[in-house]
Amino acid sequence: MNNLKLITKDQKFAFCMVSVAPIRLDKADQSEIVSQLLFGEPIEVILFGEPWVKIRTIHDGYEGFVDFKHLLPLTEKELKKWLNEFSYQSALILVLETPWGNQLTSKGSFVSQDSVFQIGNFRFSWTASTAFQKTISDHAKELINVPYLWGGKSVFGIDCSGFVQLIFRLNGINLPRDAYQQAELGELIVFEESCKDDLAFFENSSGKIIHVGIILDNNKIIHASGRVRIDSITKSGILNLDYGVETHRLVFIKRIN
Repeated sequence: MNNLKLITKDQKFAFCMVSVAPIRLDKADQSEIVSQLLFGEPIEVILFGEPWVKIRTIHDGYEGFVDFKHLLPLTEKELKKWLNEFSYQSALILVLETPWGNQLTSKGSFVSQDSVFQIGNFRFSWTASTAFQKTISDHAKELINVPYLWGGKSVFGIDCSGFVQLIFRLNGINLPRDAYQQAELGELIVFEESCKDDLAFFENSSGKIIHVGIILDNNKIIHASGRVRIDSITKSGILNLDYGVETHRLVFIKRIN
């Protein structure tokens, strides 16, 4: 961390400098993780504090509290430049050379395809090159067996809506963070006409949208439940293939174009 200047109360924008940074509901280590920042992800500073900064993510408008030690500053000009240059990391895990040493980065991180790149005043380089173009299903299947983590959205732990947001983001579609928000988008599709890459939404006993997954071929669905897994989907819900029981009640299917 030598010569690295963390954000101060004068900064309005910043980016995530660590592999994964928790976004918490309140300003305490014990507070619930509601989402995560991935490396390179830009944010707006709403309220500065030490150690807790209230932030708003640039890409989905999610708000919460982040440890200021996980952020590095950007000017408005540097932010605009980075927003025009970044790509989403396609590979599952890569090693990035940073000013503070080598660091793992997760699929979906905000990076560059260039071998050497800058975010603001900070220079980065890849230890190896990688391909960045894959289909929604390709990306989704690479995350099989990633453990479920409430608020997670990385290869180290992920929740159902974070999984869907990450996979669609990798294919150029920026969805909201939570399942109930994602359910407001797209075109309604009847079960018989559903196809690969459609989104299936599920409700609890109160009628609240609480789960989402990505439909695959042959009436299969990939979703984060305990871990990222593939199960069967029927008109009524998800059939867990390990236990042979229905685990989620289907509400509707949407197609996101």
